[in-house]
Amino acid sequence: MVKQTLSEDDISVKFVTPAIVRAGWDELTQIRRQVTFTKGRLIVRVRLVTRGRAKRADIILYYAGIPIAIIEIKDKRHALGDGMQQGLEYAKILDVPFVFATNGDGFVFHDRTGQGAQLETTLGLDQFPAPADLWTLYRTWKGLGPEQEALVLQPYYDDGSGREPRYYQRNAINATVEAIARGLTRILLVMATGTGKTYTAFQIIWRLWKAGHKQRILFLADRNVLIDQTMVNDFRPFGPAMAKLSTSTKTIERADGHTTELTSAVDRRRRVDTAYEIYLGLYQALTGPEERQKLYRDFSPGFFDLIVVDECHRGSAAEDSAWREILDYFSAATQIGLTATPKETEYVSNIHYFGPPVYSYSLKQGIHDGFLAPYKVIKVHLDVDVTGYRPKPEETDLNGHRIEDRLYNQKDFDRSLVIDERTARVARWVSDYLKQSGDRFQKTIVFCVDTEHAARMRQALINENADLAQANSRYVMRITGDDAEGQAQLGNFIDPESRYPVIVTTSRLLSTGVDAQTCRLIVLDREVGSMTEFKQILGRGTRVHEDSGKYYFTLVDFRKATNHFADPDFDGEPVQIYEPDEGDPPLPPEDVAPGAEDEDPIPPQPGEDETVIVDPQPPEIPLPIGDPEPPRKYYIQGQPVRVLTERVEYLDASGKLVTESLRDYSRRTIRDQYASLDQFLRRWRDTEHKAAILAELAEAGLPLEPLAEEIGLDLDPFDLICHIAFDQPPLTRRERAGRLKQGDVFTQYGEQARTVLEALLDKYQDEGLVADLDNVRLLSISPFSAMGTPVQLIKAFGGRAGYEAAVHALQDALYQDAV
Repeated sequence: MVKQTLSEDDISVKFVTPAIVRAGWDELTQIRRQVTFTKGRLIVRVRLVTRGRAKRADIILYYAGIPIAIIEIKDKRHALGDGMQQGLEYAKILDVPFVFATNGDGFVFHDRTGQGAQLETTLGLDQFPAPADLWTLYRTWKGLGPEQEALVLQPYYDDGSGREPRYYQRNAINATVEAIARGLTRILLVMATGTGKTYTAFQIIWRLWKAGHKQRILFLADRNVLIDQTMVNDFRPFGPAMAKLSTSTKTIERADGHTTELTSAVDRRRRVDTAYEIYLGLYQALTGPEERQKLYRDFSPGFFDLIVVDECHRGSAAEDSAWREILDYFSAATQIGLTATPKETEYVSNIHYFGPPVYSYSLKQGIHDGFLAPYKVIKVHLDVDVTGYRPKPEETDLNGHRIEDRLYNQKDFDRSLVIDERTARVARWVSDYLKQSGDRFQKTIVFCVDTEHAARMRQALINENADLAQANSRYVMRITGDDAEGQAQLGNFIDPESRYPVIVTTSRLLSTGVDAQTCRLIVLDREVGSMTEFKQILGRGTRVHEDSGKYYFTLVDFRKATNHFADPDFDGEPVQIYEPDEGDPPLPPEDVAPGAEDEDPIPPQPGEDETVIVDPQPPEIPLPIGDPEPPRKYYIQGQPVRVLTERVEYLDASGKLVTESLRDYSRRTIRDQYASLDQFLRRWRDTEHKAAILAELAEAGLPLEPLAEEIGLDLDPFDLICHIAFDQPPLTRRERAGRLKQGDVFTQYGEQARTVLEALLDKYQDEGLVADLDNVRLLSISPFSAMGTPVQLIKAFGGRAGYEAAVHALQDALYQDAV
């Protein structure tokens, strides 16, 4: 009967672990207990920010660092295989083939590879498989021969800090290395922004490089900031083996900062330094419109063994893109495409080039696991956006141009018609939001129609925040490709340690690839026609930054861009759309339907708002000939603009946006735990320590303090739960305490014991400490400390057991009418 009373932890330590060790598993290197592999979904409702329950496996078994088995343990009140369904759920998430369930008497073994005569078998405690036996099954399942096995078993990089890949990163790394071991040469990895694609790429490269399988590697990106971030952060361990191909001066820059300039085509052929093994480069540095500018040709076609393309949605899928020019030249190399948003249109396909993803980890999964920040969406509708604007007959703009007579709508604003008051109204709304939040230093990105709109928005925001802008001129800045001063501050904006800039206006420059960890507010004041770009913009806010307390971000939409959330494909699996016949040439630009460029505003190559314009030449100003061309934009003033409606939406547990108050969310969460009032009342009555119930709700994502604050009534947790979830009329704490004081519940105790109980009741009435009344530490604070020491006070009840029984009787009496 002793075994019947043991907890799961006791069963694990006394029976399960010894059985595994006897089978040959090393307790220090192969057995890990209580492995938490998600962080718990972050939940946001009004003032509530909390985490849900994290997923945790009882035991995971590793073979040379590869997780190959899960053991789920239950106590003796459960049957032998009761943990199997939970274990299978975890095994699917972790990509683990073998699952064991146990209650300490033996094991139920499930072989997900299907190699055995039966999917599930029962084993005795002395029949647990040895490491070599499970590894043999694993190797056969993966189709790994001796050479492939050596590559797959190559260790991860370990810097000694204890950092290791998250479960989905490990899945992605293992899937990629195993695919390469089996001979796959074109590989696509799809991982949501903020989930560590670059760190994942580093571990893949490290293992292939250290195993000697890939000796020369090229990492391609399309912006200097991405290359620089990569060199100083994730790729730093490559040290002197790493060099950067620079974009502006055709140089090779070593990891130590030393550069070699390649001054001409002849010099480059002679001076390209092939001594390095890891090269990082911008494709702009490797390609050019003229043959002499194509630096990549200075390397032989077989020079690189592996090419990794970061943000490959930018253009590697298009057959006429600069990416493909490089990839086709080094066609013998294994090529890996990394993206959060694989490009799939009628005209171009990442999947067609790289193949289906070997692993995908979506935004929805990242938020559900708690690794990514959820978002709150505020949709703001302006009257002029709803009704449109039509000029009066013969109306002219500020520059004297007669405005073409038609109805201008939201698509036209700031693209062909500029209403100054509209820009000012957006700036005022954003500024008011920051002021009302209590933190005007939240990092904020405002996406505008173009660079000129970004300049006007910057000015409007400065005028709305004159006090802070006067204190520091970098409080609001425009960061666009044609603004050198703004671009110079990009590093400061994304640096968590740098306070300024706080608000930045941009068009496209910050829409992709920029690691803005502390960005809390994203404002969309331009249309986003492309799902690819929309998800990239969303990714600017999805990073969690616990050091600064950033657990969610807010997306403010003035242009209906968030309609993409309603698209069934918003977070669906990547599916190939463009399927060209073999040998078919790519569609020429003229075959693209009119307006198609608006459907996908991310061009294959960075545009004028995404790269620095170096030494721009002054534009030519031709003399007008004949009738003047209509202006590119009309500018008007004097049009009042007001906010019509605002709607706040939150993510629910399934990843959908809902308009839900904290009260509605709390009701749903409580009823998920307790299906009926009777079930809750039984749980409350049968639980001696009420704090356990509150802890269960908190673990499910509902601490009650924010709800109590919003309701504003003097309710204790019991009445709060009954009122919110089950529509029961509540009693305040004062009312409950008053009823009890009128009764005779204390008459059975001596004078000192009655004094203690009456003081506890006052504590409950004033502070609502119903869950903590049985905590003896209360007796060491006022007013109890003036009555005697805790030992003396407990003695008045005949000892600790008598004290706890009296307190529990007090708690029961408080709710006698309800329970």
